[in-house]
Amino acid sequence: MRIGVLTGGGDAPGLNAVIRAITIRGTALGHEIIGIRRGWAGLLDRVETVGLTRKDVAEIIDEAGTILLTSRTNPIKSPGGIAKVKENMKKLGLDAVIAIGGDDTLGVAKRLSEEGVKVIGVPKTIDNDVPGTDYTFGFLTAVEEATEDLDMLKVTGGSHERIMVVEIMGRHAGWIALYSGIASAADIVLLPEEPFSLSEVIELIKRKRKEGIPSLLIVVAEGALIKDYSGPVTKDTKRDQFGNVMLGGIGQFLASKIEEATGFETRFVAPAHILRGRRPIAFDRVLATRFGLRAAELAHQGRFGRMVAIHGTEIVDVDIKESLTGSRKVGEEFLKEKDLIA
Repeated sequence: MRIGVLTGGGDAPGLNAVIRAITIRGTALGHEIIGIRRGWAGLLDRVETVGLTRKDVAEIIDEAGTILLTSRTNPIKSPGGIAKVKENMKKLGLDAVIAIGGDDTLGVAKRLSEEGVKVIGVPKTIDNDVPGTDYTFGFLTAVEEATEDLDMLKVTGGSHERIMVVEIMGRHAGWIALYSGIASAADIVLLPEEPFSLSEVIELIKRKRKEGIPSLLIVVAEGALIKDYSGPVTKDTKRDQFGNVMLGGIGQFLASKIEEATGFETRFVAPAHILRGRRPIAFDRVLATRFGLRAAELAHQGRFGRMVAIHGTEIVDVDIKESLTGSRKVGEEFLKEKDLIA
């Protein structure tokens, strides 16, 4: 069987480890592995592939990014896009595709599956918000980077007695902000799951200052919502091909409002894409490898329309439709625990 592999959406630490595992296991099972460059764009208008062998992927397990490149191209939005993808698969002699990506990439994979294309999904996002799996690879590496950034910002904030507002990636779910905020002992952590009152945040800062705490660290997820505001605070209204608003801006907005209302010197920082570019930590290398092995085995067994996942410590597979049932959000219990140590 000739199996295509692509990576779509934002890059995440561990992508190369998945590609490596699929290639090693797939070729060992007697299949030919073809890398499709630039995500779904590589099966739409910019058809470009590369053959993958064990030698090609031998040393990439610890590399960040993706050797296959990526894009946020959405074939569903392109006139005749799905038909083009199917046609190009036929021209390339591909019998199946393993799509590695988040809900957008997997949404296209689901649609193709419904059209009769043999597809397997591998969940990927640093946001950790894909339903059907307990973790996505790249998440804990992003948390590690975010925590180190917050630790350093806390030091410089303390030296200048400033309020430090740090905006962390997280559109619909605040997993990275939550984990890194708790790990760095942030004073306030604001998440999409829990709309906050701007006035209450300002009063909390004033109270902590009166209690003798000169510097505060505030962590806010980019998709956090303010009560009485319609929708997320963003710099502009641009959208990608999947209809997602280009987030970013709530941290700067919050910092300006805090300084205006309190008179306290306030600084804003957004690590943003730095969280994506770090080399994957050991956990993510192992998880990504296990995902890749299962994906190759599913293809070999002819079990298509599935997504690999981890439940507890066990690698399983679920119907690919399960990845598109909304966003996996932070639960109530975790939100309560966050507040207990603030």
